[in-house]
Amino acid sequence: KKILNYIDEGVKQGAKLVAGGKREGEVGYFIQPTVFSEVTDEMSIARDEIFGPVQSILKFSTMEEVIERANKTRYGLAAGIITRDIKKAFQFSQAIQAGSVWINCYDHTLAQTPFGGYKESGHGRELGPEGINEYVEIKTITLALDQKNS
Repeated sequence: KKILNYIDEGVKQGAKLVAGGKREGEVGYFIQPTVFSEVTDEMSIARDEIFGPVQSILKFSTMEEVIERANKTRYGLAAGIITRDIKKAFQFSQAIQAGSVWINCYDHTLAQTPFGGYKESGHGRELGPEGINEYVEIKTITLALDQKNS
């Protein structure tokens, strides 16, 4: 229901529903893959992490503009860029405030690579050695021993 509320809110705020937007089937909690165009930065479907099959398409003119706009959000779980220009890909990757950045793919995670977000997109990391450290308590024990002068 939460995801359907976001979809309804997107339409009410003026985004154009291009595909999907409805519940799928009668059993379970399935929603059709949903695509919005004509989305602006102020809309809740652009500002919030929906965690459902909802894609918002926002237009931009320059790399600097898209980085600035993305970094203004309070979240930073992940970002992606599709480009043939490796220089642009790394410029974007270094400037964007996100815990994971995918270049020419999306949501590709491996067990050995840490995953987690910046800002309000979670605390700590999952996967990789950094993920294991979330479950470990480190303790230092010091014992004074008698010293013999030799």
